[in-house]
Amino acid sequence: MANGQWYPPEWPDRIRALADGSLTPVVPKRAATVMLLRDAEATAGPAVHMLRRRASMAFAGGAYAYPGGGVDPRDEHQIRWAGPTRAWWAQRLGVDEATAQAIVCAAVRETYEEAGVLLAGPTDDTVVGDTTGEDWEADRAALVARDMSFAEFLDRRGLALRSDLLGAWTRWITPEFEPRRYDTWFFVAALPEGQRTRNASTEADRTVWIRPAEAAASYDKGELLMMPPTIATLRQLIPYDTAAHALAAAPDRDLTPVLARAGLEDGEIVLSWPGHDEFTKHIPTGQAPA
Repeated sequence: MANGQWYPPEWPDRIRALADGSLTPVVPKRAATVMLLRDAEATAGPAVHMLRRRASMAFAGGAYAYPGGGVDPRDEHQIRWAGPTRAWWAQRLGVDEATAQAIVCAAVRETYEEAGVLLAGPTDDTVVGDTTGEDWEADRAALVARDMSFAEFLDRRGLALRSDLLGAWTRWITPEFEPRRYDTWFFVAALPEGQRTRNASTEADRTVWIRPAEAAASYDKGELLMMPPTIATLRQLIPYDTAAHALAAAPDRDLTPVLARAGLEDGEIVLSWPGHDEFTKHIPTGQAPA
């Protein structure tokens, strides 16, 4: 492997099955993930919080990713909401208002579940501080176990979700030949003052704060394993010198979904992601990817 691109060995067979019509694509599940940024003292730009998925995970085991996960149906429940309206988010994300709330809610909830960082506050212009106490941990565990909805959690603590602390960055859909598929919206957010990340995820064995350029360089050397959306978004973050500048750029980002294409050309399986030529793979029929 020349770089750190995650590539499951079963993909060629599944791509062939999709091409000959024997594989029916799974409907993707809506999901959200957050690129949490923290400004450093130096001038080399902000660092991003990443976690390494446990090697035992069925999907992308050993790969570096951002906090995130699937939408919970209860993410549509009524909650206190601060920032741009649900209608604004519906237009931005290209979905109806209920779905827009669920996606934004999932982004905030998953960031709290997996990184211990909460983008919510007691008023529309404040955000909670330290969230590491035993009572906070008990609530976080209840959210992870799905014993409590995020709406119930916010209501119990008198908090409003701060949608203005998020910026929608990009959208990727898992390839049609994958058995586990996600329609994932990627967001950017700055680490709130007074809060700190921790490895709160049972799916991760390591977390790091790393500058996007450093992470991309390690990927290019084959040292860090990543899925195409992860390395693509890291490269997109490199030009920004502060978290605020990245957030300010988010409203102008194109959210047209990126979906891999796979087909048979001249005896090869060609796998590509539109607009991202670096991920194109040419796989001779009957062989593993080069």
